[in-house]
Amino acid sequence: MDGSTGISGADLIKACSAIGAGLAVIAGIGPGVGQGIAAGYAASAVGRNPGAKGEITSTMLLGQAVAETTGLYGLLIAMLLLFVKPLLND
Repeated sequence: MDGSTGISGADLIKACSAIGAGLAVIAGIGPGVGQGIAAGYAASAVGRNPGAKGEITSTMLLGQAVAETTGLYGLLIAMLLLFVKPLLND
C-alpha cells in the first residue's frame, strides 16, 4: 500500500472502539435474564410461604442489585470506548 488508500490507524481505532462498545453492551443481557429468573423464583417462594414475603423480597432485591452491577460495568466500558479515545491525537 502506498498510503493513499485503505484506512488510517485512527479510523481503525474508531472502528474497533465501536465494535468493542457494541460487544460490551451485550453484557446487559445476562443481568436482565438473571433478574427475571430471580423475580420468578421469588414470586414462587412468596406463593408457597406468604409469611416470609419481606425476607424473600429483601434478599431478591439485594441479589438483583449485585447482578445489575455487571450490566452497569458493561455500559461503563461502552461509554469509555465511544467517548474516551486516549490513543487518538485529534
